[in-house]
Amino acid sequence: MLPYRNFRFRLEIDGLDAGSFSEVSGFDATMDVVEYRAGDDPAITPTKLPGLIKYGNITLKWGSSETMVLYDWLIDITEGTIEKKTVTLTALDEEGSPAASWRCINAWPVKYTAPDFNGTSSEVAIETIELAHEGLTRTD
Repeated sequence: MLPYRNFRFRLEIDGLDAGSFSEVSGFDATMDVVEYRAGDDPAITPTKLPGLIKYGNITLKWGSSETMVLYDWLIDITEGTIEKKTVTLTALDEEGSPAASWRCINAWPVKYTAPDFNGTSSEVAIETIELAHEGLTRTD
């Protein structure tokens, strides 16, 4: 079994046709470790227990174009309409078929960055949006 290539992926956001993305990052979860020591004897080794799970923000990057779907989602939130969505990242195999998926629930935009412009450069203008979410699962 070959490992998946990181340039073969599809990103879906419920109900949004947000186009294609050049980069997706931040699908991560970290569990806090809580140390507990019974009694007051310093020779007793503390027991380590699982604490809260924290999920990192997802960062989406895409070549700036006419689409305003993600920016409009952010603006809706600033106007008081908070619509949380499910974000699914799917790795594709060599034939372009779904191979593995990661799903984040209750995602919503928390940061938007407009492209940088430079008159001496020929690079693509990149927009970025950061999404907070409340859970991560891997399927397949």
